[in-house]
Amino acid sequence: MYDLTGRVGIVTGTSSGIGLAIANVLADAGAVIYGISRSGSLKDPKAVSHPNIKHIKGDVCNLLQMKSMIDEIGSDTGIDFLVNNAGITVKRRAEEITEEEFDKVMEVNVKSLYHLSCYCYPYLKASASTGRIINISSMAAHLGFSEVVPYCTSKAAVLGLTRGLSIEWANDNITVNSIAPGWFPSEMSKQVMTPDRKEKILSRMPVHKFGDTKDIGALALFLLSDSAVYITGQDFAIDGGALAFGF
Repeated sequence: MYDLTGRVGIVTGTSSGIGLAIANVLADAGAVIYGISRSGSLKDPKAVSHPNIKHIKGDVCNLLQMKSMIDEIGSDTGIDFLVNNAGITVKRRAEEITEEEFDKVMEVNVKSLYHLSCYCYPYLKASASTGRIINISSMAAHLGFSEVVPYCTSKAAVLGLTRGLSIEWANDNITVNSIAPGWFPSEMSKQVMTPDRKEKILSRMPVHKFGDTKDIGALALFLLSDSAVYITGQDFAIDGGALAFGF
């Protein structure tokens, strides 16, 4: 049911954290993964990378490079799925954010997802196993957070992109869904984490602990499996109950 043997996919932002965890889970299920990151390698030399993951150096904002890379992969092996995971943030109050910083967050977190999805479209449409796209959204798509307003804006846009593409491509053999992680260990979370913010986050989550990135990989595996061919246009929170928490 969850065997991905023979399938080929692209995962962005695989040098560490959530992207690497997703790639490892999918590779362990039999898929061949092309992992795209700015370094093309693991940030932590002690980290584990499955043999089925082919790490490639690439900038998701370099559209000519991405188009060429995707066409090369697609023409060689075909592409069955795309996981848009790469993302950035800037930690500063909204009134202090420069136009260039705001534009960069939107370029990485929204524009690149749109273009990579479109570049993969013809290959996903031709997939024998139903083409899949998974966008990584965030709790910030649903909740407001201080000092990361551009990030909140971009992740809300990811939900709109997910829903729009899911409808437009519903009859093109492609499903499009998103996963909204809560708080997991990652390079990005380290950028914004302070003792005060950590205390607030843990008190906001009913389970009172940070998540394991393998759980995100497991959800991605389900959404790419034969059990999820009728699921599209949905956002799945994996957040320790944060969105469900009232008062």
